[in-house]
Amino acid sequence: MDELELLKKDWKNNNAQFKQVSENEIYGMLHKSSSSIVKWILIICIAEFLFWGFINLLIPDSFFAIYEKLHLKTLLQASYALHYTIVIVFIYLFYKNYKSIQVTDSTNVLMQNILNTRKTVRYFVYYNVGMTIAFSIAIDTYLYNNSEKLYEVMGLAKQGIPKEGFANIFIISQIIVGFIIIALLILFYWLVYGILLKKLKGNYRELKKINS
Repeated sequence: MDELELLKKDWKNNNAQFKQVSENEIYGMLHKSSSSIVKWILIICIAEFLFWGFINLLIPDSFFAIYEKLHLKTLLQASYALHYTIVIVFIYLFYKNYKSIQVTDSTNVLMQNILNTRKTVRYFVYYNVGMTIAFSIAIDTYLYNNSEKLYEVMGLAKQGIPKEGFANIFIISQIIVGFIIIALLILFYWLVYGILLKKLKGNYRELKKINS
């Protein structure tokens, strides 16, 4: 942004003709920068989708066997299918935002596209965090209420693990793991999408100055 800042400084200090030239150049840089940021949002979203899909492929069949015995396999598969469908919809929206910004030739339209992109990213983050929390609560509640069945399915008696207190220990460990996962997820979104949204917000403010 050093070149952009230099143009802004010269824009203020020179005559009206140069002001118009600098305004166009600044708009071009902001347009290019915004387009690049939205492209990276799209790329990161696709990479995240592929990453979690690859992780799910690595999950051993024994994991799903346990859920099948607990009558949760169908629910788990349905939730995965719904989640990936929703993520694909978000990927499409990010792609649509990117294509819209690419062909933008108006300051007002570009500002609106930036706002739309920021809104889409926020909804995407809210969905992922909210879905993770809701899914964890639902599964943990079910497993806690069926802790005796879970104890049998996991064959813990053969491992010498006492049945007494198992439910409480299980739910406490699940809550701790859940908090860690959600905290890491929020941290990831804050570091990655947060930085990109901050840059988009900065571009929006500069465009607003040009448009005023």
